[in-house]
Amino acid sequence: MTSNNPNLLIIMSDEHQTGAMGCAGHPIVKTPNLDTLAKNGTQFTNAYTPSPICVPARAAFATGHYTHQTGYWCNAHPYDGRIKGWTHRLQENNTPVLSIGKLHYRDEADPTGFDTQIAPMHVVDGIGDIMGAVRDKLPPRPKTSSLAERIGPGNSSYIEYDNQITMEAEKWLKEHARKQKRSWVLFVSLVCPHFPLISPPEFFDLYPPKTMPLPRDHPETGIERHPWIDAQAKCQLYDQFFTDETRQIAISSYFGLCTFLDHNIGKILRALNSSGESSKTRVIYTSDHGDNLGARGLWGKSNMYEESVGIPLITAGPDIPKSKKIKTPVSLLDFYPTILDAAGIEPNKDDKARPGKSLWKIADQNDDNGRVVFSEYHAVGAATGCFMIRKRNFKYVYYVDYPAQLFDLESDPLEQNDLINDPSHVALIKQFEKELRHICNPELVDRRAKKDQATLVEKHGGRDAVLKRGSFNGTPAPGEKAIYG
Repeated sequence: MTSNNPNLLIIMSDEHQTGAMGCAGHPIVKTPNLDTLAKNGTQFTNAYTPSPICVPARAAFATGHYTHQTGYWCNAHPYDGRIKGWTHRLQENNTPVLSIGKLHYRDEADPTGFDTQIAPMHVVDGIGDIMGAVRDKLPPRPKTSSLAERIGPGNSSYIEYDNQITMEAEKWLKEHARKQKRSWVLFVSLVCPHFPLISPPEFFDLYPPKTMPLPRDHPETGIERHPWIDAQAKCQLYDQFFTDETRQIAISSYFGLCTFLDHNIGKILRALNSSGESSKTRVIYTSDHGDNLGARGLWGKSNMYEESVGIPLITAGPDIPKSKKIKTPVSLLDFYPTILDAAGIEPNKDDKARPGKSLWKIADQNDDNGRVVFSEYHAVGAATGCFMIRKRNFKYVYYVDYPAQLFDLESDPLEQNDLINDPSHVALIKQFEKELRHICNPELVDRRAKKDQATLVEKHGGRDAVLKRGSFNGTPAPGEKAIYG
């Protein structure tokens, strides 16, 4: 690495819908700081998580590997440093690398590659959500009722934690950024807009509940859900505890949390400007996955619809094209080569074996209609493994033992018209399944995931003991205890 390499500031949120930004064309959500970042840089409009749930997504982000390659299947299989990631490569090359905020790895003592972890959040007790690994027969999760109960204006431990993360990021940028002898990488990981859907009042008030649109495609309107999705909804019972009135309050809260997130990002970016390092620093904003926010009667994440699997991704800084929008599909897996590229680290054979591509190179090229992005899901509420291929304007979703789905996102961005039984798309469907099986054997991966999860459940006393203990609705902020139910 030379002195000409830029610093890199990565800001990640949790559960931020890809479309919930002004710069993404949302008609309601106010995100002035992210809008300015997009205006001054490049926005990737087809960005995806490798797995739409926190722990597997973050393990894939850390390692640059697909979930089925690592075995970090669900929220009870947290990243532990066993597989080396981009942080380790930075350390090998003496690049300062530190984190502030949520990591959701196993624990702070594991060798996950950060020089320093400031105010980290990790999985509960180094174990995580064991109940989410029970998949032989999906159990209903009554604790999900808390999502509908904890809504509206107010305060939460996540809001306070994000305030702490923001303050620590401001402090480091102002007091330490210029003192580094080499270009640095800072990973700032905020929690909002992750539920509980409680928003600071000043941001909640921007979105009066009675003016909020109700979630679309709700089963109560007669729309039939895909059977895999329906099975998941009967495990994750979120929606049955809502009324139309509380759905609108929850949506107001989520939008308020998006603006609260944007407010904190603005603080961090202003601290970067004050540090004198802004002209030498590239910034990337993204999220680990999205949120269904009531669409199809679904909340949280955990499926391959755009609301859940899509993520925001914006980058700006030295030599980044301004006011550019890239349609090429990209993924959190692309961060591995992107970060090495920014640090001036020549990729070795192991680095090149990973599926990602530098976002800087993608930003400098024309849209690549042939690029394939892949996501998979093996966690809570998944009766069987679920796999997604995104290529050109199409999305193909493969469910083990269930019918597949095919959507044309250009003509059907709301994914309301499943083309899987359309005779005119038979050849395309075969092509997509071939693409999927080039990446992995879905049936084999499904068996492996379930075997590993069953072993883990037995280690913790077996199915009955795990279900008796119950689960919690979201990892508590540092210093708080998980409440099981």
